[in-house]
Amino acid sequence: MEVKKSPKADLENKKTLFLEIGLIIALGASGIGLSMSSKPDTGDYEPPKKEVVETETVMNTKQDEPEPEPEIQKAQPQVATDVLKIVSNETKISTPLVFAEDASEFDDFDWEPEIEEKEEVIEEEEIFVSVEQMPTFQGGGIEKFRAWVMDNVKYPQIALENGIQGNVVVQFVVEKDGKIGKIQILRSPDKTLTDAAMDVMDKANSLKKGWKPGMQRNKPARVTFTLPITFKIQQ
Repeated sequence: MEVKKSPKADLENKKTLFLEIGLIIALGASGIGLSMSSKPDTGDYEPPKKEVVETETVMNTKQDEPEPEPEIQKAQPQVATDVLKIVSNETKISTPLVFAEDASEFDDFDWEPEIEEKEEVIEEEEIFVSVEQMPTFQGGGIEKFRAWVMDNVKYPQIALENGIQGNVVVQFVVEKDGKIGKIQILRSPDKTLTDAAMDVMDKANSLKKGWKPGMQRNKPARVTFTLPITFKIQQ
């Protein structure tokens, strides 16, 4: 009896062969695809051109030489020979004078002659201690004036409260007009007593009938006096 094989059995035997052929075709196709994708398209594409700037480098083969130091010029004194010219007394010097044609340009120029001021020296007239005819006060002498002073001087209250007392020595000059001048305090125990003495001397100058000036060679003369004014607290 003849054994017949079914076509299905033959296909099962060739299944492995067909599978291997398929893998080979797939691998070949993938290799071709990869090779085509990796190659660049050399068609119309052109890469951008870069401008190359050429620079010239010069190598300095010479060594730097030190700069020369500036020369210090020594100052030499110059003699100005045209500033001052010394001529002998016999040489005549002529100076050319230039006159302006239009004098109006000098209208704004103020010129005043320099006037040399001389200090006037005032000589003080002589003061006498004693003259031919001594000054008088209300018909008396220096003692009459001292009595008037003691009657009119005011004892400072602050000096009384502090027990200040003593003599104030006053020097003064009876002038030619009978007024008292050049009053000086020669000695004083306290400023309060000094002020009181000056006040009474000023009061003497306000009198209508005060000093009559002294006379020397029939002319009024200045005479000086020294007067002690006593400040004493009565017990």
